[in-house]
Amino acid sequence: MAVLSVVLVVALAAVGLAVVRPGPVAGWLGGDTAPEASAQPPEPDPPAVLAGADANAPLPTLEGVRAALDPLVRAAALGDRVNVSVADVATGQELYGRGQDAPTVPASVTKLATGVAVLAARGPAYRIPTRAVAGANPGEVVLVGGGDPTLALDKNGFYPGAARLDDLAAQVRKALGGTAPTKVTVDSSLFSGPVYEPGWDADIPTGGFGAAISALTTDAGRKDPEGARKNFDEAHGAAERVPQPDLTAGRQFAKVLGLSGDAAEVKRGSAPAASGASAAAGAAPAPGTELGKVESLPMVRLVDIMISDSDNVIAEYLARQVAVAKDKPASFVGGAAATDQVLGELGLPADEISLADGSGLSRTNRISPSLLTDLIILAGNGSHPELAAIFGGLPVGGWSGTLDDRYQGSVTKAGAGVVRAKTGTLTGVNAIAGLVTTADGRLLTFAVLTDRTPAGTDATREALDRISSTLAGCGCR
Repeated sequence: MAVLSVVLVVALAAVGLAVVRPGPVAGWLGGDTAPEASAQPPEPDPPAVLAGADANAPLPTLEGVRAALDPLVRAAALGDRVNVSVADVATGQELYGRGQDAPTVPASVTKLATGVAVLAARGPAYRIPTRAVAGANPGEVVLVGGGDPTLALDKNGFYPGAARLDDLAAQVRKALGGTAPTKVTVDSSLFSGPVYEPGWDADIPTGGFGAAISALTTDAGRKDPEGARKNFDEAHGAAERVPQPDLTAGRQFAKVLGLSGDAAEVKRGSAPAASGASAAAGAAPAPGTELGKVESLPMVRLVDIMISDSDNVIAEYLARQVAVAKDKPASFVGGAAATDQVLGELGLPADEISLADGSGLSRTNRISPSLLTDLIILAGNGSHPELAAIFGGLPVGGWSGTLDDRYQGSVTKAGAGVVRAKTGTLTGVNAIAGLVTTADGRLLTFAVLTDRTPAGTDATREALDRISSTLAGCGCR
């Protein structure tokens, strides 16, 4: 499956990654919307700007990598707990290790584990449904959340190309025939447990980077999706969220169904079980009859967004998709347990990961650097082709996503355009894990996790980036 992301297209063949220049940003998530008429000629196909990794390139030596990295991992800006793993993607050989098997607070690097788990459990093409069914009485409609975090009210939603409530409402009106809608009930019972993870810092629920996790939401709970999209870069992705996203979505749905006043009041409830009986001609549909369904973007694109934008809310929803696929409660606890289970089933060392959430906001998460490099090797060695989709959203150093303003200093510029990685940041925690191509063309994977860093992140980030930049600039032999 072709993997399209905001700023790059990554083609994985064996262990080679070829990066091309970004095409137009508008509509990158969609694909179903026709382009507006324009007098401009179509943009040409993007040319390659990085050659694919050379599988025959010389392998760095253990001594060479050690000599290059030992001085860097001792940098004061990284604190007194720096755990590192470096390995060759083609062979899986470990090239450098320092506390590589030690479970460490990973912050948002957790999203790599979440992404691999959901791609394995659901597959890249899976789409999350949102359904409407007939209620107990004629004209009553139950909106059933399936856990799509990107669901929008209309074309002005935060995530272009997302499933829309106005499309679902049109299906419902047609299915009801001559029966007018009278009431909307929301069924968000697919998810259970607390809506905020107990291990989150106190400012997460109100700080704009987290949200109440409900099986029914629109725009990942954003209160003003259009404004959030316009101010995304300035706000670094933070946005005000609504406290009860399922009821907010229900009220939006009632409005587009044409309800107003008391009829537009929405409450929680359960969808009636479908009886299988057919309604008489001209009669209202039987309770439980499906009146309409819309589906999310495919899973591969949801994973892309989660990783490239470090979208915490999408990450929590995807962890719950893993839970549902593994018949576990769709909760923080169930999602974490299901993710651990899937990674174990993939042959990864389950004793080196312990999760409390899918986003990495929880400080109780633990992952070892070697598990992360093992995970990247597994996704890139061709043994599980569905996992290759994890690479599409990886930010590129000095170019895109959470790495767009990094790898620009004189001591790190060797990694610009060459390092592709996921970052993680909490107060006192800084991490990065991903891929780097050496000066000889050898593709390596690396993970650097620090969870006792001093205050201030600029120096810490530069110290982290020097490690991967040094790998990019040397043959290390």
